[in-house]
Amino acid sequence: MYVRAVELVDFRSYPQVSVSLSPGPSVFVGPNGQGKTNLMEALGYLATLGSHRVSSDAPLVRSGAARAVIRAVVVHDGRELVLELELVPGKANRARLNRSPVPRAREILGALRTVLFAPEDLALVRGDPAERRRYLDELLVSRFPRYAGVRADYDRVLKQRNALLRTSYLARRAGRRGHGADGESSAAADLRTLDVWDSHLARHGADLVAGRLELVAALGPHLEKAYDAVSQGGGRVHAAYRSTLSADGDAELTADRDVLAARLSAALAKARPQEVERGTTLHGPHRDELLLRLGDLPVKGYASHGESWSVALALRLASFELLRSTGAEPVLILDDVFAELDAGRRERLADLVGGADQVLVTCAVAADVPTALQGGRYDVAAGEVRRVL
Repeated sequence: MYVRAVELVDFRSYPQVSVSLSPGPSVFVGPNGQGKTNLMEALGYLATLGSHRVSSDAPLVRSGAARAVIRAVVVHDGRELVLELELVPGKANRARLNRSPVPRAREILGALRTVLFAPEDLALVRGDPAERRRYLDELLVSRFPRYAGVRADYDRVLKQRNALLRTSYLARRAGRRGHGADGESSAAADLRTLDVWDSHLARHGADLVAGRLELVAALGPHLEKAYDAVSQGGGRVHAAYRSTLSADGDAELTADRDVLAARLSAALAKARPQEVERGTTLHGPHRDELLLRLGDLPVKGYASHGESWSVALALRLASFELLRSTGAEPVLILDDVFAELDAGRRERLADLVGGADQVLVTCAVAADVPTALQGGRYDVAAGEVRRVL
């Protein structure tokens, strides 16, 4: 798989730009702030329907414009697909596949696969659990696009359930402050529908947890191999999924969806008093964690800066190898990564990915890019992208 062409209209800093691409490595060179990352971000967004830099669409639309458009021509097994995504802040994105509208934007997922390396990847190791949950879910959707719907359904039910708990919590507080029963009776009435939301949350949550468990099991061997290659035998890295549904926090969980749904239902019922008191949902995949260990110690808090970078790179390389083993090979995007790495890690990373179908590299200094990835050369400046080699 490779991207033959990409066009942006009013995306980030670009009023309009069109770039023709080739298989193999391509290097985009230019000073910081000229739009190199914006171009890579657009391709990543087209593949995942999300940005690796921001959580909302508003910053992606150029100042003064009402919408942004991303178009790309993707080649897979000799067949071309034309993808188009229109971003309108505050509204649902609109998508086209081969110039025909699709009912929902997520129906284009899987047409383009990317694995994006960026300086932000260090947060996969050192950041909050939400960063690692996002990593799992994006990889899960790239591997099996149906999980985009599962995630959307779970998030919708969780939002509704939390709103109900919050309303009840505020009503109870108002009742206590007023020394009356109205707040208490109103809260009780609100909570009568909680059982319905519990059943929906258990069903969608079980499906998502099962998918994550299966993913972590499949990812493990690739992660260990990738870390060994990046660190040159610097230890053994291990990933494990920790769920709020585990009795002791570390117990093995089955990926059986019926069993998981029953566990989540029981956990919600048991935690009902605490949830009502706190006004939020305390169990479910939104509170789970991907645990990373280097040897016997957790990576977070114990790994050195170099070791942390090696784990972050290994996570992305493992994603690439897993996706390649189960379908179309992803496009690799290395966004300003080499400036963050020492010379040894630069060369090892380049050797590991140099044979990919397509590798897109951004850098401020061309000399930072190892010889193995020196291919097509593009200069990026003042909102223009110009091929020079």
